[in-house]
Amino acid sequence: MSFDAVGLGNAIMDALVRVDDSVIAELGLTRGQMHPVDHATWHRAYERVHGYGIEVYSGGSCANTVQTLGLLGGRVLYCGQIGDDAFGEMYAKSMLEVCGVHALQTTQLHVTGKCLSLISTRDGERTMLTDLGAAVHLPSIGTFADHVRKAKVLHLTGYLFLGGPVRDAAYEAAEVARAAGVPISLDVADPFVARTVTKDIQELLEKYVDICFLNQEEAEVVTGRPAHLAVEELGKSCPTAVVKLGGNGSLVRQDGVTHRIPVFPVTVADTTGAGDAYAGGFLYGWLHGWPAERCGELGSRVAALTVSQVGAVCRNREAIATARSLVVDR
Repeated sequence: MSFDAVGLGNAIMDALVRVDDSVIAELGLTRGQMHPVDHATWHRAYERVHGYGIEVYSGGSCANTVQTLGLLGGRVLYCGQIGDDAFGEMYAKSMLEVCGVHALQTTQLHVTGKCLSLISTRDGERTMLTDLGAAVHLPSIGTFADHVRKAKVLHLTGYLFLGGPVRDAAYEAAEVARAAGVPISLDVADPFVARTVTKDIQELLEKYVDICFLNQEEAEVVTGRPAHLAVEELGKSCPTAVVKLGGNGSLVRQDGVTHRIPVFPVTVADTTGAGDAYAGGFLYGWLHGWPAERCGELGSRVAALTVSQVGAVCRNREAIATARSLVVDR
């Protein structure tokens, strides 16, 4: 079976909890950023906020985008590594419920990766603590390579290139896709990634990537230019470049033209996964040959649905279908 999109990512269970900003400060965290931590540190923070009420979902940036694509009606497949534990079992079940199939690998050597997302009760901004666990120890893509060769697009995220065996697996997937003429989509996914592996991201954009997604801070770090010039610079390497501007919409550069995409205002409950949802919506339109403005519009509409609820993926199929139809029927 061939798929519209296949994704390789860090398989991470998302633990979501709404807290006051004082709790974030107490834990010594930088508000709005991702903090890589070890298993013990993660559990200390988890125990601190456990009484606030925690919701658990399958996550990881790539998985969020792939699931969004699947909910929009795309044929999708996700590859990553989970541990042989309760979180891993929950993760696989969740992926099956949304996508109908998965290419997850399981190991007994490491626990399933997990991300504690502290959601500000003030404005929905999220601060994350991430223990990558089994995710970064994926040794090879194995038979997933066959699906990459047949796909219409391979989606990767910048998190893969922070280190560990999964970094080599990501390059393996990129090489397989390039050799087969399969377009590659990359979401840098976090300013921490952009700052930590800047040169790697620059080289990926130059050598492998056809569609790139960056937020304003990531774009400015990677290009050294302000957002409106960064998208032009990114467009020199990637046929399609997207710079997300949060509440100010997004910029899409394609065929030498920059398009400004508006936001669709909603009451924000949780900003977790907004960029991932945008990428899923955008890629759905791109896979169907839509012009850049319509791809961006669907991305923006799906992102709005996502931030209006708690969780990185909007699993309301009726709402997703309505967002899609608003763009298709326009």
